[in-house]
Amino acid sequence: MIADFRSDTVTQPTAAMKAAMVDAPLGDDVLGDDPTVQALEAACARVSGKEAALFTPSGTMANLLAIRVATNPGDEVLMHEGAHPYNYEAAGAAMFAGVQIRTLSGANGVLEPETVARAIRPEDDHFAPATLLCIEDTANRGGGTVYPLEQLDALNALAHERGLRTHLDGARVFNAVVQSGVPLARRARDFDSLSFCFSKGLGAPVGSALCGSAADIAVARRMRKALGGGMRQSGMLAAAALHALEHHVDRLADDHELAQRLASGLQSLGFACNSPATNMVYATVPDGPLWQDQLDEHGVRCFAVSPTELRLVLHLDVGEAHVDHALTVFEQLKG
Repeated sequence: MIADFRSDTVTQPTAAMKAAMVDAPLGDDVLGDDPTVQALEAACARVSGKEAALFTPSGTMANLLAIRVATNPGDEVLMHEGAHPYNYEAAGAAMFAGVQIRTLSGANGVLEPETVARAIRPEDDHFAPATLLCIEDTANRGGGTVYPLEQLDALNALAHERGLRTHLDGARVFNAVVQSGVPLARRARDFDSLSFCFSKGLGAPVGSALCGSAADIAVARRMRKALGGGMRQSGMLAAAALHALEHHVDRLADDHELAQRLASGLQSLGFACNSPATNMVYATVPDGPLWQDQLDEHGVRCFAVSPTELRLVLHLDVGEAHVDHALTVFEQLKG
C-alpha cells in the first residue's frame, strides 16, 4: 500500500470529474467565449460574494495578480513570515510586481491586529509605503490553522483605516469554511480580493480563482494574459474545477476527521504533533529528512518541512486504511 500524505495536490480526478471534463462545452477563453469557464467564474463570484472572478492556472498566479493589481512598484506588502507568497512563489512579487514583502510573526501562522498596526510605518521618504495586507487562511505553515472570524474582521478594519488594501490567500479557504461553519462570502466579506485553489483540497487537477471587484478583475485578466496565463479551450479544466466546487467542499470534513485520527494515533505512539484544526498533521521526529526517506521506503510519503518536523496532509485519495498503515509504519520505525 502507498499512503501519499505529501500534499492535497496529489489527488487524481474522480470518475465523475473526468466525465464532466469530457462532456464540457468548450470555446476559446482568451477570446472570451468558453461557456464552461464563464460558468465557473460566475459560480466563484457568487460563492465568494464578489462582483467578478478570474480562472487562473495556479494559486501562485492568482496571488501574484492580486498583488500586482493592488500595488505599485516600490510598495511594501505585509504578510506572515510563513505566508505562501513569501516562501513558495519564487519571488514573483518582486520580479513581476516590483514590491517589497515585509514579513511579520504570529503564533500558528495567524497575525494579530496589534502586530500589523506596529508594522505600518509613518509616511516618510525613507520607507516603502505599505499598501497591501495579505492573510493566508488556512495558514499552511501554521498547521492548517483557521483564522477566527472576528480576527479577519479586525485585520480588515485596521488595514482599511490605515489606507491598505487586503487580499485573502485562501488556497485552502474551504477547509476554513467547513471547519468554522462560516460561509465563504462572510469570511471574505471585507477583503478587496481573495484567491482559492481547486487543485488542493477540492481535488481538481489544475487551477485557482481570483475574486474581487469587476474593475480589479478586468485589470487582472489583462495581467494574466501578459504573464502567459491566458488559456484557450480551458473549459475542460474549468469543468473539473466546477465539479469540485459543487461536489467536494462538504467532504473536506472527512479529511479533518482523518487528520484527527492520525494525530491522535501518533500522539499515542509518543510523537509530539499538533492538534489539527483541518487537514494537516505536523509531527516531530529525531531527524526529519531521514524519517522522510525511511517512511517512503515503507510506502508512506510525506515531506520533512524542518530538520525535525514532518508534514502529513489528508485529502480525497487517502482513507482510514492509509492512516492505519502510516501508524503501523511509524510504530515500526520508532522501534
